[in-house]
Amino acid sequence: MMISIGLCDFSYHTKQFYVFQNTVLSDYLFRLQTEGSCEVIVNKHKISIEKGDLLLIQPGDHYELRIEEGQNSGDYYLFCYGEWIDQWWQRSAKPTVSRIELDEKLLSLWRHIIIESRRPSTERSNELSDYLLQALCVSLERAVNETSATYSRPFTVTKMMRYIEEHALTTFKIEEVANHVGLSVSRAVHLFKSSVGKTMIEYAQEIRLLAAIDQMKYTQMTLDQIAENCGFSGYPYFHKVFKKKYGMSPGSFRKKN
Repeated sequence: MMISIGLCDFSYHTKQFYVFQNTVLSDYLFRLQTEGSCEVIVNKHKISIEKGDLLLIQPGDHYELRIEEGQNSGDYYLFCYGEWIDQWWQRSAKPTVSRIELDEKLLSLWRHIIIESRRPSTERSNELSDYLLQALCVSLERAVNETSATYSRPFTVTKMMRYIEEHALTTFKIEEVANHVGLSVSRAVHLFKSSVGKTMIEYAQEIRLLAAIDQMKYTQMTLDQIAENCGFSGYPYFHKVFKKKYGMSPGSFRKKN
């Protein structure tokens, strides 16, 4: 399916800056405020934009950007169109503005698209750019859904889950998870358990066990190495947790599989 990427870059303004569109947009526009603030007008509606605000604007919309004197503003922006983008846009509601987490993995996708667009045309990979844009779209869609008021759990809990998923194979402390979301340990522990139905440690252990199973199947590492590599304090503890979950020792599981 065809995808075309137009302008894609990062901009930072420290002086007065206006963008007036006398005609409606012909492409989709994604714009993520990463620093400072600004004001936009979409279809004659004035919107104050702050750090973390994501704008999703479709072809046919009227768009203006205003950055006043003394107002700093930094943002990633991307214009695009194509059949795949049309289908992606139509499959779920796309609010004009959403407050999302400024996730480094999402921003790295955006930067990768920018860098690819700067290559000489003879060395640029349109296929890679297309896949990167698709990954960015799906990531933005997830970010919008997870921060929506109608989502199945509080965004703070989702933020804790993402932290645990990222750090599960290392030794982390509950205090670190709580600090990540700005809550006390007791409040974070209670909120997580009531929303997810398991403790943070239980959630992390599930991730560690699945990683251990993959490493037992697809690597030649010893069980001691796997235990250490997957965030367990040592093989005895790994053995205990694994047997409780699967009813057999890691060694027996490995021989069976």
